[in-house]
Amino acid sequence: MQRSESDRLHEEALNHLVGGVNSPVRAFKSVHGNPIYFKKASGAIVTDADGNEMIDFVQSWGPLIHGHAHPEILESVNEKMINGTSFGAPHLGEIELAKIVKKRFTHMDLVRFVSSGTEAVMSAVRLARGYTKRDFLVKFDGCYHGHVDSLMVSSGSGLATFGIASSPGIPKETVATTLISPLNDEGAIEFLFNEHGNDIAAVVIEPLPANNGLLVQSKSFLMKLRKLCDEYGALLIFDEVISGFRFKQGSYGDMCGVKPDITALGKVIGGGLPVGAYGARKEIMQKLSPLGPVYQAGTLSGNPLAMAAGCKTLELLDNDAYDKLECLGSLLEHHVEPVLKKHGFPMRLVRLGSLFWFSPGSGQLPSRADQIPKNAGKMYSDVHKGLLERGIMLAPSAYEIGFIATAHKDNHIISMANALDEVLTELEM
Repeated sequence: MQRSESDRLHEEALNHLVGGVNSPVRAFKSVHGNPIYFKKASGAIVTDADGNEMIDFVQSWGPLIHGHAHPEILESVNEKMINGTSFGAPHLGEIELAKIVKKRFTHMDLVRFVSSGTEAVMSAVRLARGYTKRDFLVKFDGCYHGHVDSLMVSSGSGLATFGIASSPGIPKETVATTLISPLNDEGAIEFLFNEHGNDIAAVVIEPLPANNGLLVQSKSFLMKLRKLCDEYGALLIFDEVISGFRFKQGSYGDMCGVKPDITALGKVIGGGLPVGAYGARKEIMQKLSPLGPVYQAGTLSGNPLAMAAGCKTLELLDNDAYDKLECLGSLLEHHVEPVLKKHGFPMRLVRLGSLFWFSPGSGQLPSRADQIPKNAGKMYSDVHKGLLERGIMLAPSAYEIGFIATAHKDNHIISMANALDEVLTELEM
């Protein structure tokens, strides 16, 4: 596949953008080569600046559950755009999308829209601290919740401990009230609450951690979090920015039978435009301005184009759409599992609904960050390169997950499995 135009554009971008990109993982640093520059996209297919067509399993990192440039979503956005691109004022679209979100996330009495998942989680944490009048926050080792200072924390030493900033530019004082615990470890989180429970404002977790691989948690662990939060008066925040609206049965919390106090959303609810949201029961949300003292605002919050894209995206997510996503996910397993077995399981497939991840190694599937092999990126970089050469686009990182959209077809899934077989065979030579 020719890459000359993408390479040329990247050389130009390096003179104007930091690292040539506006988000670090796009730089292809952990895989071979330079970034691919997209020119257009439709459904499951993206076309790059050199005219190469690829089957896309990144789907803009998750928002495009119906694929690129879905005609009904484009039509809905175009209809709204004629009347203005931004109001900075209330409008009907905000109410419509809020109603749809509340119908799925039944613990929400009130919703606040923002412009990204990062902003949603950041605001949920501030609200939890304001509501409880406590400062300490609990997060889990290896989990990413956006580039929020207090959540950009890695583990220190000990069973469950105060973390250290995982990026320069974050003051020690900012992370001094962030506690870190390993995922899926009931003993560690219980120890942490025994030590600091009366100071903990909230526990924040992806109930289905999907930002550092797809790390499925036990139901008992999520239930333990709920129990401890209730016992000590802390709030439980579910970050469902990725998992939200990916499952027919409801929120991932509903699937596990665990109800959070606050949920943060993003990606799918914007249908490809920048949207985030957070919501909770009335007594919590009424602490938020203009009803209460916890301040949060945004010029583009509730943007009419984003609300329109979100409403149409969720309207199209009917039972048939979820059934199709599940069928495509099952087909992925059916064709990929034999390929991995044939080659001695150099990686394992983890799949829930329309989300999937190639977990490195043949051992037990990890449920926490420290169980992922340290050399996870080495083989993946070769696999990624081989698949890209065969017209299959996966995320340029071993730790990012893949997304199936309703726009994918059976032959797209089968083509990926066949290409994977070819790549693994080539790597064994």
